[in-house]
Amino acid sequence: MEVLHCPDNIKVHFAGCEVQNQFLGVRELGVRYSLYTAFPFVERMIFGKGKSPIMPLRTMTNPSIEIPRLCAKVSKHCIQDSGLFTLMFGSMAGKHDENIIYKWYDKLVEFTLAHNNGATCVEVDCQKVLGTEAAWDLRQKLRNDLPNNRIINVFHLEDGMNGLDRLIEFSEYIAISVPELRKFGKKNYVYNIASYIKKKKPTIDIHLLGCTELKILQQCNFCTSADSTTYIAGKRFGFIKGHHISSLNKSKCIELVGEKKYKKINEYNNEQNTNFLCASIELLKKDYQKYAGNQDYLPYEKD
Repeated sequence: MEVLHCPDNIKVHFAGCEVQNQFLGVRELGVRYSLYTAFPFVERMIFGKGKSPIMPLRTMTNPSIEIPRLCAKVSKHCIQDSGLFTLMFGSMAGKHDENIIYKWYDKLVEFTLAHNNGATCVEVDCQKVLGTEAAWDLRQKLRNDLPNNRIINVFHLEDGMNGLDRLIEFSEYIAISVPELRKFGKKNYVYNIASYIKKKKPTIDIHLLGCTELKILQQCNFCTSADSTTYIAGKRFGFIKGHHISSLNKSKCIELVGEKKYKKINEYNNEQNTNFLCASIELLKKDYQKYAGNQDYLPYEKD
């Protein structure tokens, strides 16, 4: 896996790749930038059981090791999300006292060292619960505990401008939480914050967390990376480009990606989800290439 450092244009990472039937579509259709979350693996390390399902390939005997390794092995660049926001505000909301977050940090480090795949790792950005100084303590500790992984440090509104300046000075890779800015009606600040960071430190890499909007990707083309789960949104909401996913035509989807690729994806998905994944990924590949620039997709033959 390559080091992604100040590329010519922003690279969009397809997220949710810990779910292997989704990642199979991403992989087979030539996407080379991926993101998976450590959440379901670390959750089990701490609580014994997990609410978040792990869906490995049938050949896998140790998913917590093999899934992250595979994601990194077949990707040009791969990011590991810490899963902390799911712990604090998602399916495990409420289990975010100080003791649990420090346990999460310890097990996250243990998990990362165990699979040893070289992914770029998002830090334990606990500002919203433990405050900014606690986040700094863990930030500095993580740099020592994971010396062989690049670390993405995350800016949140709690950090303020002084905290942002401190982060810029400290970091080689910094993330802006786009969903957070959107939630507080500050989405138009993304470009301004990214520009400020890049002007202060031209050699820094910038990641746009949870960025799905093509306009922002186009505006922030000078950033290094972004991640998105837009390609699977239709499975949740049932629609793609204004049409229900049940209306997708199997023959047309096979024509789009080729029979061999279609059959491979269909091994781990039902027909409707296979049709959807093929159509969604191919449509978004074109959008990202158009608005964000070259995405280094691998070509494949349509048999």
